[in-house]
Amino acid sequence: MTNREIDNPDILELLPRLVDDDAGVRRIALIELADLEDPEGLPWLTDALAADDAAEVRAEAARLLEAWEEPDVVQALCAALADGAEPVRLAAAQSLSELKSLEAGRLILPWVTHADGFVRASALRALRELRLEEAAGPALLALDDGEAPVRREAVGILGWLKHEAALPALARLASDDADTEVRRAATGALGLASDGEVLPALYAALADSAWQVREEAATTLGKVGLADAGAALVRALEDDYWQVRLRAARALGRLRYCEALAELSVLLGHGIANLRKEAALALGELGDAAALPALRQAEVDGDPEVRKAVRIALAQLQGAA
Repeated sequence: MTNREIDNPDILELLPRLVDDDAGVRRIALIELADLEDPEGLPWLTDALAADDAAEVRAEAARLLEAWEEPDVVQALCAALADGAEPVRLAAAQSLSELKSLEAGRLILPWVTHADGFVRASALRALRELRLEEAAGPALLALDDGEAPVRREAVGILGWLKHEAALPALARLASDDADTEVRRAATGALGLASDGEVLPALYAALADSAWQVREEAATTLGKVGLADAGAALVRALEDDYWQVRLRAARALGRLRYCEALAELSVLLGHGIANLRKEAALALGELGDAAALPALRQAEVDGDPEVRKAVRIALAQLQGAA
């Protein structure tokens, strides 16, 4: 690139520092170049990302390119996912995840089959919130990937796409995957179901060895919204982890599962304030006046957030009456 190709005098002034022998000088010059927000400076940023000798400069270039969605930028960031330096790879992955256009997503899509697992996972992560329909097929295939981060990101894509054809595969992962985070993500993605097809997988997840999966299962059962799940959620109110009990209480309220009234009333006396708060809110959601005595006793709870939840619940019940 020669000076004659550049019209912006501010970029011309930066050129000597962009090629300085000192990596620190080059890095600061790149920051100043990006601050100009002039597309004419993009080739310097992508060249630095691809070829600078210093990993710190390449990583800075990757970070600075997050606001641009030009094809050359997207391709450069994708290529940087396979950089030999971890800071560069991580910065490129983060910048790619900030992209918003479907056009950028289509450029990222071929990278989901790259030989490197980090590249595959990062490409899938970048595609997740774009809701690119073309990503569904590759994501389904990636559910059988040998690397857990790849499977986890593939689950995320299918969940965002609300891809109901993936439900059997997601149910399998929720029950059987060796990785806790994959099971948790797959359990959450089952919330896109609209019938009882996924209940067996969610019941299994509610008994998972990892409390994070059980917590996700309780949340998802509330989202699916089937009263058949009520009995399993009542049992989850006795889980060893309060986080699971909290989500179970919330789900029971969403389901308006009145058979849980006694168990939720007992939780109003629990030592953890967050649990008492959720129990109160759930009792209000039930719409059953039989909860009034327990809620009135809880009006003097020592925690202001619990008292607020009790007031909300009482107002709901009085409104229902």
